Amino acid sequence: MAGEQLRIGMIGVTGRGRLWRHWHDPQGRSRVVGGADIDPARLKSFYEEHGGDPFVTTDYRRLLERDDVDAIAVTSPDWLHAEFAVAALQAGKHVFCEKPLAISVEDCDSILRAWRNSGRHLMVGFNMRYMAHFRTIKEIVNSGVIGEIKAVWVRHFVGMGSDIYFHDWHARQANTFSLLLQKGSHDIDMIHWITGKYTRRVAAFGGLDMFGGDRPNDLTCPTCPERDVCPEALSGPRVQCAFRQEVDVEDNQVMIMELEGGIKASYLQCHFTPDYHRNYTFIGTEGRVENSEPEGKVWVKTRQGPSWRSLADRTYEVKPAAGGHGGADPVICRDFVAMCLDGKEPEATPLAGRMSVVAGIAGAQSLRSGGQPMEVAPVPDDLLAWFSNRGA
Repeated sequence: MAGEQLRIGMIGVTGRGRLWRHWHDPQGRSRVVGGADIDPARLKSFYEEHGGDPFVTTDYRRLLERDDVDAIAVTSPDWLHAEFAVAALQAGKHVFCEKPLAISVEDCDSILRAWRNSGRHLMVGFNMRYMAHFRTIKEIVNSGVIGEIKAVWVRHFVGMGSDIYFHDWHARQANTFSLLLQKGSHDIDMIHWITGKYTRRVAAFGGLDMFGGDRPNDLTCPTCPERDVCPEALSGPRVQCAFRQEVDVEDNQVMIMELEGGIKASYLQCHFTPDYHRNYTFIGTEGRVENSEPEGKVWVKTRQGPSWRSLADRTYEVKPAAGGHGGADPVICRDFVAMCLDGKEPEATPLAGRMSVVAGIAGAQSLRSGGQPMEVAPVPDDLLAWFSNRGA
C-alpha cells in the first residue's frame, strides 16, 4: 500500500478529535474525509474549518458505511471507545483509538479480538512514547548505563486538575472507572515501556479529598453565586461544578506495583497540586535516571565501580519540539499513516494499551477495597496464543 493516500474519518471532532488537523493533508499521504459527533454545533465548526466539504453525521454508523473511509480515529469519551473501535474494525477499517483503550478488562479484550479477526491495523494513542523527554529516558535505559532496572518511582502532579477532570464527564466512575486508568494510563504505559515489563500485582490507596460534595449536579460555574470567590470557577467549555454530588472518582491516589521480573514501582497521582509535571525515576544496578519536565532536563547518576560509566554523572538538556504534547501529536499521527500504508510497526502495541488499562483497573479495585493487593487480569488464553504466534 506504500504511496497511497489514507482516507480518515473521525468519531469525535473536538477534544482529542482535533488531531484531525495533523492528518488532513490533501496533497500528502492522508486526508480527513469525514467526521461524526453527536453535537451539531461541533460538526459545523469542524466542517467550516476543514473547508473541503467533508462528510459529517451525528450517527457514527453512517461514517463506517462509506467506501471512501479507510481508517477511523476514535477520539470520543472513554466509555464509548469499545463500541466504536469494535464497530470500525468489524467494518473493515483501520483504527486509531485514543487512550485509554477502554474502561473495563472485558472491553479491552473485545477490541483485541475484533482486531485479531479484522486483518486491519490498530494503534493506541500513547503519544507520550513520542515525547522527546521520555524518548530520552528510554534511550538512556536502553544504553545500559544504569544497568538492570530494579525500582521505579513516578509522581504525576496534575496542577489545576479540576479544569480537565472534575468539571465534566471525567468525574464519574461510570464514564472513566478511575483516573488511574484514564489519566494514569500514560504513566503506567511509560513504566511498562521503559522497563520492558508489564505489571502483575498492585495495591493502592486513594480518596476524593478535594473535589465532589453536596452541590447540585446541574450547577454550572457561570450560574453559581459563588463564582467570583471559588478558586475552581471556569468560564468554559467545561463548566460543571467540581463540587457536585455525582463526582465519585478519586482525586489523588498512590499505587505500588510489582512488575514482571520482580521490578517494584510506585505511582502517585494528585489532581490538586499547584504545578503540572511528571517526575520519573528509574533505578538500576549501576545507577539511576531522573527527569524534570519544567527544567527540560534528564539526569543520570552512576554508582561507584570499575566501569567507565562510573566516572561521571550526566545531565541531558531536552530540546523543545513544536506541535501538541511536546511535539508528540504530529509524530504519532504520521506513525499511524505509516502503519496503515506501509505496515510500519507502531511504537505502542494494542497489547500495551490493554495492559496499562488493566493495571489501572486493578489499582482502583485495590484502593476501593482498603488497599487489598490485586492481581492484574492476565491476557485470555485465546489472545495469548495469538500474540505468541505474532511475536507480540
